[in-house]
Amino acid sequence: MDNGIARVTLSKPDGIVTGIEYNGIDNLLEVLNEESNRGYWDLVWGGSGTAGAFDVIKGTKFEVIMENDEQIELSFTRKWDPSQEGKAVPLNIDKRFVMLRGSSGFYTYAIYEHLKEWPAFSIAETRIAFKLRKEKFHYMAVTDDRQRFMPLPDDRLPDRGQALAYPEAVLLVNPVEPQFKGEVDDKYQYSCENKDITVHGWICTEQPSVGFWLITPSHEYRTGGPQKQNLTSHVGPTSLAVFMSAHYTGEDLVPKFSEGEAWKKVFGPVFVYLNSSTDDDNDPLWLWQDAKTQMNVEVESWPYSFPASDDYVKAEQRGNVVGRLLVQDRYVDKDFIAANRGYVGLAVPGAAGSWQRECKEYQFWTRTDEEGFFYISGVRPGQYNLYAWVPGFIGDYKYDDIITVTPGCYLYVEDLVYQPPRNGATLWEIGFPDRSAAEFFVPDPNPKYINKLYQNHPDRFRQYGLWERYVELYPDKDLVYVVGSSDYRNDWFYAQVTRKKDSKTYQATTWQIKFELKNIEKNHTYTLRVAIASATFAELQIRVNDASASPLFTSGLIGRDNSIARHGIHGLYWLFNVEVAGSKFVEGDNTLFLTQPRCTSPFQGMMYDYIRFEAPS
Repeated sequence: MDNGIARVTLSKPDGIVTGIEYNGIDNLLEVLNEESNRGYWDLVWGGSGTAGAFDVIKGTKFEVIMENDEQIELSFTRKWDPSQEGKAVPLNIDKRFVMLRGSSGFYTYAIYEHLKEWPAFSIAETRIAFKLRKEKFHYMAVTDDRQRFMPLPDDRLPDRGQALAYPEAVLLVNPVEPQFKGEVDDKYQYSCENKDITVHGWICTEQPSVGFWLITPSHEYRTGGPQKQNLTSHVGPTSLAVFMSAHYTGEDLVPKFSEGEAWKKVFGPVFVYLNSSTDDDNDPLWLWQDAKTQMNVEVESWPYSFPASDDYVKAEQRGNVVGRLLVQDRYVDKDFIAANRGYVGLAVPGAAGSWQRECKEYQFWTRTDEEGFFYISGVRPGQYNLYAWVPGFIGDYKYDDIITVTPGCYLYVEDLVYQPPRNGATLWEIGFPDRSAAEFFVPDPNPKYINKLYQNHPDRFRQYGLWERYVELYPDKDLVYVVGSSDYRNDWFYAQVTRKKDSKTYQATTWQIKFELKNIEKNHTYTLRVAIASATFAELQIRVNDASASPLFTSGLIGRDNSIARHGIHGLYWLFNVEVAGSKFVEGDNTLFLTQPRCTSPFQGMMYDYIRFEAPS
């Protein structure tokens, strides 16, 4: 494909991007790699849990779908038949590549289809990957405040890097560039939430300076909602567009398809944007600003008009849903409260909060304005529930009526009122309900394990090895928080992790919350609400005033987020509402014991979002 600006070479009939010629550079992709390891779609399928077979998707049939003065669209398809059972993922896959006149780059999207008579299977991950030339692309940008010159892939090799607690994390002990010595490189340090993965990529700062960017104008085809985290760009130099993954969620976000279940989904298009600067006086980092400008153009153009596949629903075939969300909590305000910057979305019908584990169909999300108004545009026809959650309030909202979106519709839902869980007045609270542990105490990293980008950075939780700091801060006794004198920003560790006893042994931890209670209503019920931002093979046990008693509450085994190891600060959201009889308390000083008893790994534990203790109704 060649439009005079860029020239893209694809293998036939595989549909692998083997070359991208641009701005005088014969190939932006890594020429040292095999051709099948440069620009490709892949997936992980079958197996159990998050494991499975890795498959670089190669087509078996090539077709020119469209070729005129304005557009080229190519198709690389792979059909499945019963003779491939157990050997290939039971999907028909159609990979499309599109180039437009005057466009500095190209688009790619794919249609996956499973027929109901085909066997059961699961998809643990699917994505697009681009491997760039390591001698040219050294500067990586993910967001405005997460960009830097990066180490080389060679620095991760055994003679230059030291493997740490898991394979993705490597301590650079003898890097090619001495400036990176002593740093930790870990691809998970550059993860983002879906809502923030709009543009990311790499810059070649040598003349001619060139930028390579992946632009994602919509997240409708990504799974898990706006807060679901995915990989972006990382050492390689590599850029990814991830559509499905179990990262920061575990098996809950692995879609499992049964025999007899028909399914079809369009992933993308995403835009591979190329830009350049030939002016020696022009800062190459200007290319990032230009890429953000182009991202806005792509977002405004969504849904696109050019994809030739009928499975991609165009703008005139889509609908819109508008409305207003209010919150009613009489202990905060006697009047309705506008849901300021609340998250409102449409997803397949289910229980309240089910959207964060939904992983097969499309989701459409927006945020409310300061008055609670929202506008969800470009919705594919279908039946949905409307879901929401509001920072500052616990729990999940669901509008009970099914919303049916039809082509060209403009649906206005009356003022929606969310009544968050509440029995009585707040006696005390810890944290802020925003589904993240970021407001709690995040320690400085061990000086031996630094990523310089995250020094004095809002995302300081992305440093490696922070879980090990807990034992250093609490060498003899676990955390004790005193309501009224402790400050959760300084005195509540960001994660309740296990306690390292020796190199292979770990201990459970029990945190205490001490508080004073007067005029106890012995015959009434108090309520403890515990919102969990992340859990990894963990359990929450709650006891009142007697650490050796049987638990008043236990969550059982919860979570496979792995957010502690992967610097995620949150995973899936859990809310536990625990009723406590007034007879359990004593006049004066009381203690709640929060125990996480499962302790076979340094990465087991929980991140709290928010804890509130309520008086009886």
